[in-house]
Amino acid sequence: MKAHYQTQGFLIILSGPSGVGKGTVCTALRKRMPELAYSVSATTRAPREGEKDGVNYFFKTVEEFKQMIENEELIEWAQYVDNYYGTPRHFVEETLASGKDVILEIDVQGAHQVKERFPHAIFIFLLPPTIEELKNRIIGRGSETEITLAHRLNAATDEFKQINQYDYVVINDEVEKACERVEAIIKAEHCRVDRLVMTE
Repeated sequence: MKAHYQTQGFLIILSGPSGVGKGTVCTALRKRMPELAYSVSATTRAPREGEKDGVNYFFKTVEEFKQMIENEELIEWAQYVDNYYGTPRHFVEETLASGKDVILEIDVQGAHQVKERFPHAIFIFLLPPTIEELKNRIIGRGSETEITLAHRLNAATDEFKQINQYDYVVINDEVEKACERVEAIIKAEHCRVDRLVMTE
């Protein structure tokens, strides 16, 4: 008898409200797990200070993004606070087929779309320790008006109600601790019985 794990990679969805720290946790996680592939999203929002095209996001015009939707080049997309966000399909499918795990850092609306196309993906909800902490993190960006801040906090309240649709929840109280928890989830998922292949 021989036993080994499936060679197909699996998709990890790290999702949660705006400002919860998805990007920060993903960046730290990739340093801990360099073998983990990160899918860069496309967006129509303007780059923030220090962000680079093709590294943080693929920055698109609204017209370019709508063309990607029409051509079915995205596995998920959403319109959020007057901007579009989406995940390019080709990279994700090609990387999973090569045996590498892929992590997506997306909002709750996008996670629902991915669940329809990749029902066996691993869905992790990143939760702030308090709503006040979430508010402080959003304000700390320095890019929000009072109107957009209120919109994001209202959206977060609705998104918290959807936690039960996820496989796991990770509280982002400290980035390193949150990374440890996500890493533990990924390692445990690799050892699931249904990922085991046994041959004679």
